[in-house]
Amino acid sequence: MKKKYISGKEFDEKFDAGEDLSEYLDLGKTKRPDLDKKKININLPAWMVNKVDEQAKKTGTSRQAILKLWIAEKLKQQY
Repeated sequence: MKKKYISGKEFDEKFDAGEDLSEYLDLGKTKRPDLDKKKININLPAWMVNKVDEQAKKTGTSRQAILKLWIAEKLKQQY
């Protein structure tokens, strides 16, 4: 799939608005070992999943993207 191109200013505006930027990124060529992925399963109460889904819908992103962002933010606060 061909990636779309936008200016840096447009990219920043979309990022600040919480929009999904995946159509502008080519993550298939990353070589950084710290970007290796591991799959996990987590069971959450339905009310938590509903709240995550509400936030994902507001920002136009996926449930997974929201959870990754929140976990990353918490980890940065801790370290």
